[in-house]
Amino acid sequence: MSATATLVTPTDAKGRPQRKIAPGESAFDRTRRRSYRLFVAPALIVFAAVLVVPTLFSIYTSFTQWAGTGPMEFVGFDNYVRMFRNPIFISSMWNTFLIVVGVGIIVYAIAFALTLVLQNTFGRKAIRSIIFFPTLIPGIVISVLWGFLFNPDGLVNSFLKTLGIAEPPAWLGSQLIFPTIMLGLAWLSVGTYTVILLAAADRIPKEYYEVADLAGASAFQRFRYVTLPLMWDLVSVTAVLWCVGALKTFEFLLLFSSSAGTLPSTDIWNIAIYSYAQAFPTNGIAKFGAAAACGVVMLLLALALTILARRVMRSDDIEY
Repeated sequence: MSATATLVTPTDAKGRPQRKIAPGESAFDRTRRRSYRLFVAPALIVFAAVLVVPTLFSIYTSFTQWAGTGPMEFVGFDNYVRMFRNPIFISSMWNTFLIVVGVGIIVYAIAFALTLVLQNTFGRKAIRSIIFFPTLIPGIVISVLWGFLFNPDGLVNSFLKTLGIAEPPAWLGSQLIFPTIMLGLAWLSVGTYTVILLAAADRIPKEYYEVADLAGASAFQRFRYVTLPLMWDLVSVTAVLWCVGALKTFEFLLLFSSSAGTLPSTDIWNIAIYSYAQAFPTNGIAKFGAAAACGVVMLLLALALTILARRVMRSDDIEY
């Protein structure tokens, strides 16, 4: 035998080099891996076609000046500079922040309170269905209904007059219309998050509550030290869903505060309405480049809020 060993690459029956096999990998594992790629490929193609490609096209469009037809003119960061210098966009950012944070606090405060009250209430399944009912109604219908409720001669003001309030608030006036919208968005979302939190609370073993009862815990202490920690992972996931959904709030604002063929007052615009107004102005030329730049900002905000929410609400895994 020679002192120097010759390395020979293994080949198959046709002389082709064989693929290296990972240690411990069987023929069944290789076949399953190939099948996995085969089944995942159609989903990846659809994902790329409906999400990745449009996103990349929007990012490119944001650096151009384009009216929807004709050639695109590359303008660099001009759309972004103009957008952040526009006071309407700044107020739209602030309104978006109020919806994400302000309405979010209202939604979770009410959802937690209802979870605390309904967790052991008789007939909670029926109550849960009633609470969830507004979610089944399209947002367009809710916004129109909300407008009827809060118009000067609507049900809310009529009820306040029966209580002796001669001059009820002008809910649709410039001072109160945005808080009224925030209230409507909260009412529209509370049912969904309450049902999710109640479903998570129902999965908690009753033994934990029995121990808490033996220790003399009150209802709030049971919620604070048993229910909330054991469903915290779900709360963090719903917080991400809320942030992403709140950023995209559109139809309620548009239909509640505008008339046919017009846009709402700029005082109540959020980022989504601002982007829509750039793409489809009631007068003037469409600015799809500026609208795409606004969309990119929304995408970055959604990513930032998702990372922030996951980090702030991160906790150790609890098995039960």
